[in-house]
Amino acid sequence: MDYKEIIESVYQKVDTIENTGELATYIPELATIDPEKFGVHISTISNTNFGLGNFQEKFSIQSIAKVLSLCLAYKQLGESIWNRLGVEPSGSSFNSLVQLESDNGIPRNPFINAGAIVIADILISNLKNPREDLLSFIKSLSANKNIAYSPKIAASEKSVGYRNVALCNFIKSYGNIHNDPEEVLDFYFDLCSLEFSCEHLSELFLFLANNGQTRQGKQILTKSQSKRINALMQTCGFYDESGEFAFKVGLAGKSGVGGGIIAIHPNQYAIAVWSPKLNKKGNSYKGMRFLEEFTTLSEQSIF
Repeated sequence: MDYKEIIESVYQKVDTIENTGELATYIPELATIDPEKFGVHISTISNTNFGLGNFQEKFSIQSIAKVLSLCLAYKQLGESIWNRLGVEPSGSSFNSLVQLESDNGIPRNPFINAGAIVIADILISNLKNPREDLLSFIKSLSANKNIAYSPKIAASEKSVGYRNVALCNFIKSYGNIHNDPEEVLDFYFDLCSLEFSCEHLSELFLFLANNGQTRQGKQILTKSQSKRINALMQTCGFYDESGEFAFKVGLAGKSGVGGGIIAIHPNQYAIAVWSPKLNKKGNSYKGMRFLEEFTTLSEQSIF
């Protein structure tokens, strides 16, 4: 498969379309990003690496980081984490409180904000130094060791994080948050502030395309755990647009309101796309279009 030729063709096509959508202006730091940035990078199991556009520029990965915190919690606790989280698509927006009451404080899945907040609580309970330990875990996934939280972005999110504060306290009222809500939220905001380029992001996530094993041969998750993380990304990675992503793109993936998307084809590749303008569902407009065109032209999806 000539991924270079396919990516160049699709990139050129998508780059010329009208870039509709809006920046995530409700987070002040994200409102300052150049809306015309557009980058893509693929990392394959067979050691092909190719990028185009702004693929080496760092951006805020936001909710994509929820996959990484989930992987660490899953690695630490195994199947017992599902006692506190569901694995079903939410069918509602990423910051919705609606289902928490009917589900007795159990978030529908780990990728909505409520679920990621519970994961943050789990990590605080089970790690001596959760911030440092999470960074160490992420650094173990790739050759890139230049990974850090962004205090500026974390502070920006905290300044407007009223809905997340409500979510955390509401879950706490059901007993599904075990630590102090302020401590949990601070860790959650830090988690969402991580910054990566498309190049580093695709390399980082390649272990999920390789049955839980990094390029360097380190087994991060079991084959079964890796399969289940991919299944969750497939069904829940795009909030109330997850079904459409499966229908049009046909890959496991996760989006973030920073405009990034990571997508996985098991046993083949990890591909990262970044374009900051978001559609009405909070997913990158050009990123979604690029991946739809990419799997169409390559005739490769998981279906």
